Amino acid sequence: MVARAGIVVTGTEVLTGRVPDRNGPWLAEALRRLGVDVGHVVVVGDRPDDLSAALRFLADTGADLVITTGGLGPTADDLTAQLVGQVQGRAPELDVALEGRITEIVARLSRDRGWRMDPGATAAGTRKQAVVPAGAEVIEPVGTAPGLVVPVADGRTGPPVLVLPGPPGELRGMWPAALESPRVRAALAGATELRQRTVRLWGTPESELAATLRGLEGTLDGLEITTCLRGGELEVVTRFGPEHQAGYDALVAAVHGAHGSTVFSTDGAEVDELLARALDTRGWTIATAESCTAGMLVARLTDPAGSSVRVLGGIASYSNGVKTAALGVPAELIDALGAVSAEVAVAMASGVRERLGADVGVGITGIAGPGGGSADKPVGLVHVCVQSPLRSVSRELHVPGGRADVRERTVRVVLQLLLELVAP
Repeated sequence: MVARAGIVVTGTEVLTGRVPDRNGPWLAEALRRLGVDVGHVVVVGDRPDDLSAALRFLADTGADLVITTGGLGPTADDLTAQLVGQVQGRAPELDVALEGRITEIVARLSRDRGWRMDPGATAAGTRKQAVVPAGAEVIEPVGTAPGLVVPVADGRTGPPVLVLPGPPGELRGMWPAALESPRVRAALAGATELRQRTVRLWGTPESELAATLRGLEGTLDGLEITTCLRGGELEVVTRFGPEHQAGYDALVAAVHGAHGSTVFSTDGAEVDELLARALDTRGWTIATAESCTAGMLVARLTDPAGSSVRVLGGIASYSNGVKTAALGVPAELIDALGAVSAEVAVAMASGVRERLGADVGVGITGIAGPGGGSADKPVGLVHVCVQSPLRSVSRELHVPGGRADVRERTVRVVLQLLLELVAP
């Protein structure tokens, strides 16, 4: 039987979106690599009743292990250890030795960072972090908060709860030690290999892919398939055990057969990485001239490792004066056709390519909104041009949505154009 886990992410700041959840997805993937299936990731605010209810819910789903993140600090709203103890039927007790170790950590941090701390408040906070459920296994702190493995009390049934800190750096730093816990190892003893593969398509409507998958019904047993459409890119993620590899191979062959011209990745690599590989294969460099996207494209180009070899730089030529002075776009061209025009995009691409000495040049000019549009040139109109030593390709885009949508979708389109242009 496959080992299963449930995750509770705590914090009102995460629940309300002020802070993105970086722990739930990371833990889910880390567990998947171990062969552990995650049934639920639950986000709760700093309300005791909600956290207790989430813990009981996950236990009732049959999870072999429940993991919590956050709520281990020295302040009054950090109640995770106490509440986990209540749910597991274990009373709180002060771990004097742990209190001493946390005191040393706090003193060292205070010296290193030049903090001025009130001795009384510091001692009270340290003592709070050292109060743990009776019988819990302590995982040594990476920051100041210890991790815990809290089993259910004798006479009760239910999974152990692995309590981890909320700061992602502390959680990830503590993860290897958490996996060494005898109780965690026992809870995950049923882990088996769980493979996950991703296919990416560009330009295939989700409805067409759905029709292809319907035609394969009855042949997809053992495959958990999810699809997601993001900015024109269709992502197909499949999870399966090794015994279903042949079925997955048949699925990929069927997708290729029906939509082969739009399949651009079968190994999970995103367009940024594939473009970097293609540029390196050719030995080409690239430079960008961006108006409405204002540097978003060059930021994506520099995400893959080794970008300093292939990305020479980018010019955010937002004003007409910069287009002329920095890129050499003729002022009379802008006066005659406007900054948002196919001809200006071409001039920007060739100008940045020449000025920065790049093999590949990109020009982007458009109207991201919310203002600035007209009947002839509405919000969402974007002209792009990509040039290589072999050819030049221009596109006129009409991108729906708000300002962020126009900018982000334009970058996605240009990355795909570049991949088509550069791929050997």
